[in-house]
Amino acid sequence: MKTTLQALCFTLLLGGASPLYAGPAIDNVSAPQASAQPSEEKKPPQSESVSINHATAEELSAVMNGVGLKKAQAIISYREQYGPFTQIEQLKEVPGIGNALVERNLTKLKL
Repeated sequence: MKTTLQALCFTLLLGGASPLYAGPAIDNVSAPQASAQPSEEKKPPQSESVSINHATAEELSAVMNGVGLKKAQAIISYREQYGPFTQIEQLKEVPGIGNALVERNLTKLKL
């Protein structure tokens, strides 16, 4: 009993809570608030559309379903080599971009 009391006193002296008490040590501590500033690492909402002629690889990969940075960079490279797209369906000519991928993303793409 003496060692338990000593351990309790020692814990309280160090500012911690008693091992027998599971509640908070200080009552006025609140949970951290979410930042009002949007994080730059967050992806844009999936309902957002992106221009295949002006978007960066990061923007393309964030909005397009099934497109990561590598495929997005392939789109940029194709655009730089052959000029701007005149139709969204031209994406099918980009290596690694197939018909299903274009169809799945039609509502998210613009010229």
